[in-house]
Amino acid sequence: MPKMKLYDLNKLDGFLLFNFLAKDKENAREIIEAGTGFIVPGIVSSDFDSIEAGIEKVKELKEVAPVVSIGLGDGGNPENWEKVLKIAAGSDPGHINQPFEKSSFSKGYLQAIGLDQVVNGLVTPSGNVGSVKLAGVEIKVEDFVNLAISMGIESIKFMPLKGTVHLEELVYLCKAAAEKGILSVEPAGGISSDNIVEIIKAVKETGISLFMPHIFGSTIDKLTGRTLPEEVSKIVNLVRR
Repeated sequence: MPKMKLYDLNKLDGFLLFNFLAKDKENAREIIEAGTGFIVPGIVSSDFDSIEAGIEKVKELKEVAPVVSIGLGDGGNPENWEKVLKIAAGSDPGHINQPFEKSSFSKGYLQAIGLDQVVNGLVTPSGNVGSVKLAGVEIKVEDFVNLAISMGIESIKFMPLKGTVHLEELVYLCKAAAEKGILSVEPAGGISSDNIVEIIKAVKETGISLFMPHIFGSTIDKLTGRTLPEEVSKIVNLVRR
């Protein structure tokens, strides 16, 4: 699979990619086909008992996908940051999720060993439009975005979105991020075929260069742990209309 960066991938409507978990190489191939290529398959570090197992899984998925995303897992548990970083160091996935406080360090560490990765920084909704919570402290979105830029962070992970509960906050964040030069925003939490159209419509005019929803629970077969291609297809086709 040729080496490509996240931002080089072909995007739906010029700004959209979707992140789904992939159980194995075949599942990754299925969901990429179902999503007509607008898919970044991923894993979460909490699914693996060892760093080595995570590394091998990323390498397996990279046989069919140019970019693989490594998530924290456990609902974005910040304690998993080092596990994610070590898996990335051994597998060159292309994209990793980190707590905001560890994102700049992680990006610098990976660059120092020759790996140019997109590293997002995770923040949580505050419940108030115009602010986010960073390490439990409420901060104005503009101040947060300035901080991200000063730390070299190009992507912001926003979770838990809780479907559309914090949608207005997400839109505000996307606008501020786009205006100041942040390249991507990645929401997660409660996103499904029931609300994806509303979410995409809300952010479409914000000017954000890349919007990548992470869609997990609603698309995974609870018995097999595999992401269902038909659910991926349904979501992508809904957005296309």
